[in-house]
Amino acid sequence: MKTRLKKPPQPHDPAWSVAFGEAQATLRTILGADAKAIHHVGSTAIPGIWAKPVIDILIEATSLVALDRRDAAFGEAGFIGKGEKGIAGRRFYIKDNYKGARSHHVQAFEVSSPHIERHLAFRDYLLAHRPVASEYSRLKEAIAADWRGVDDYIERKASFVEQTERLALAWARGKACAQEGEA
Repeated sequence: MKTRLKKPPQPHDPAWSVAFGEAQATLRTILGADAKAIHHVGSTAIPGIWAKPVIDILIEATSLVALDRRDAAFGEAGFIGKGEKGIAGRRFYIKDNYKGARSHHVQAFEVSSPHIERHLAFRDYLLAHRPVASEYSRLKEAIAADWRGVDDYIERKASFVEQTERLALAWARGKACAQEGEA
């Protein structure tokens, strides 16, 4: 599957959190109470690490049916719906900037989806484990130095992502169990 993401990863840009905040406000206006939460995920959410310059957003939705009813509003705001795009129970939206380059990816799942836990655990693990985040950043920097396109980028970082995701989920579940024990 080919995508329009042509740019390699680049050093962290503080403007990414601003772009997320603007998109979050727009999405909150579109969704209202049908969005339990709107999260900044992916590498652009991790200060100090290299990332492809696309803001990754995760919506915890009360219902996918509610999202589907708002497709026109998403489109008016520049977010183009792509349906499930290969993951059952997901709604995927893309947005391009004024130059026609991809600027945002939005994934939405119902609140009970295990995909939410997976994305948040990965982000939170990297935020809490800076040496792992630095390792991920060095990998992305090396890929950028030998840029062969986005499909190669995904393939070359897949092993790191899969391993770190397993660690992140175990860490997040352990943290949750410890918090329950304290209550």
